[in-house]
Amino acid sequence: MAAPSREFTAPTLQLLTHEGELRPSAEAEPYLPIIEALPDAALEQFYRDMAISRRIDVMGANLQRQGQLALWVPSHGQEAAQVGSARAARPQDHIFPSYREHVVGMIRGLDPVDIVKLLRGVTLGGWNPAENGNFHLYTLVLASQTLHATGYAMGLQFDRATATGDPETDAAVLVYYGDGSTSQGDASEALVFASSYQTPQVFFVQNNQWAISVPVSRQSRSPLSLRGGGFGMPGIRIDGNDVLASYAVTRQALEEARAGVGPSLIEAVTYRMGAHTTADDPTKYRTDDEVEYWTERDPITRYRTWLEARGASSAFFDEVDAEATDVAADLRRRALDATAPPRSAIFEHVYSDPHPVVEAQAAWLEAYENSFEGEGQ
Repeated sequence: MAAPSREFTAPTLQLLTHEGELRPSAEAEPYLPIIEALPDAALEQFYRDMAISRRIDVMGANLQRQGQLALWVPSHGQEAAQVGSARAARPQDHIFPSYREHVVGMIRGLDPVDIVKLLRGVTLGGWNPAENGNFHLYTLVLASQTLHATGYAMGLQFDRATATGDPETDAAVLVYYGDGSTSQGDASEALVFASSYQTPQVFFVQNNQWAISVPVSRQSRSPLSLRGGGFGMPGIRIDGNDVLASYAVTRQALEEARAGVGPSLIEAVTYRMGAHTTADDPTKYRTDDEVEYWTERDPITRYRTWLEARGASSAFFDEVDAEATDVAADLRRRALDATAPPRSAIFEHVYSDPHPVVEAQAAWLEAYENSFEGEGQ
């Protein structure tokens, strides 16, 4: 007797084809009005964001290879998933990243030099989310940010800062994590609490095909979007290299979250063109044919083709190229100028008010350092 079939599938929502034509899939048709309502300036901003992100990514990798950074985390190939979803958020929304969402932070107002300082090892935390568009700190412990985000979303409910009917103040939470992180227990726990409390939250999974060297096919026998339904929330699978799909679906999900409808999960199917980090060698586990397949689906090339067909001028693309070059050059200069903070900084902001134990530790460290004065002279 033949074994029963165990194939699990889910449609992939797409607005822009691989060739750069606006030809929505059946599942994408309801989202088309969202895109049609956008002005040209907003559509061009998507391209500007992605192009600058790509140039910064190259600069960051070069800095690491030159010994100026301890590590660089590439986002090459994932620009559409990140830019579209980030642009869909409102200013009052809170965003919890993993450690690859550089352009998301920039869109929220974060100075990219703060990311470089973190990877250069000259900062003790990164940035203040309240001063940077509610863009919270990078999380190197996989999937822990899903719990942080869910707790924060529950707090919004307790504070009545959501689902009041006022779109100008109602807030939601957007949390990013990767396909590898979906295998962590924290991610499942976050989905349980989000569903139980019907939090104003969107889980955005960037399925870039590889958890370092383990393929997503090993981690999950079914599309990751189906996990949403298993936890009692909608799960949508989108073409993560289609910036329009990323924007439209995330915008709709966030609006529903703010309105009190509940959480949802978006799986953005994309590809990590570079290494997991600069400490990784993807040639050890990926084939050239696979990389070539995804190179032909480059999100920036696809989107540029569509903009050109709509009438975007060569002057616009030249301007963006020049801006991206300037931003990367300025970031490199400031990165090389970045120095480590004084040791006393490690005692700042541990508590909101002065604390005797912290003060005692600071005094001990100062005395210890002073005990070496005059040695070796």
